[in-house]
Amino acid sequence: MKEKVLKIGGLKISNSSEFVLIAGPCVIESEKTTFKIAEALTTITEKLDIPLIFKASYDKANRSSVSSYRGPGIESGLKILSSVKKEFKLPILTDVHGVDEVERASWVADILQVPAYLCRQTDLVLACAKTGLAVNVKKGQFISPYDIKNIIGKIESRGNRNIMLTERGAMFGYNNLVTDIRSLVIMKDTGYPVIFDATHSVQIPGGLGACSGGERRFVEPLAKASLSTGIAGVFMEVHPNPEKALSDGANSIALSQLQGLLSRLKEIDNTVKK
Repeated sequence: MKEKVLKIGGLKISNSSEFVLIAGPCVIESEKTTFKIAEALTTITEKLDIPLIFKASYDKANRSSVSSYRGPGIESGLKILSSVKKEFKLPILTDVHGVDEVERASWVADILQVPAYLCRQTDLVLACAKTGLAVNVKKGQFISPYDIKNIIGKIESRGNRNIMLTERGAMFGYNNLVTDIRSLVIMKDTGYPVIFDATHSVQIPGGLGACSGGERRFVEPLAKASLSTGIAGVFMEVHPNPEKALSDGANSIALSQLQGLLSRLKEIDNTVKK
């Protein structure tokens, strides 16, 4: 299958190009924290010459408990993301959970993300496709990498070929995920850019009872292994203080540790793609 190149602003994203980093907080906690994270990410990636896409959610609808923090909501959240986009000149990725959100999110986002749990929701996928924007599909924990072709077919049926495919682990019994590196190779066979979600892949779904746990120590080895297959990018959730994050802190990377981690990942990516 011929390799496809996705163009977002000045970025060219493909499995043979230098890897792109998609990073930000799991969910918007406040404008101040979001700007702090965006500023740190911009400084680090400019220093390392790594292309950056900023991600954050205005609402996390797929939470374990009704008491879990979901975010500021679409109106306030999109205003904050719009400000980040304007201030730091960054492409924006955010996820949508319902057809009614898609048009409003498309006014701000450069990439619409279909959450893993919703990747088979045809109406949502088609609504994202019809915007003409890039669509990042999180492969559900419950489907095989071979099944991703059916989701691609839905998006392509609306004339949209601006597609990225993200691996975020597969269910392995109760409250556990595993990463099958073969999945990345299989999805690369579609020609579309493949992203590895290094932080969600180390989640322990429902591991803390009312929320998910995580094993942060596995982020780096899994990210290294994934980049060794020659993929388009890495997705990471980051936070100034993961222990106090309002969502997904157990698997988020501390901003203070990010530069060293990215330096090591870049070495592997450069070696593979020389």
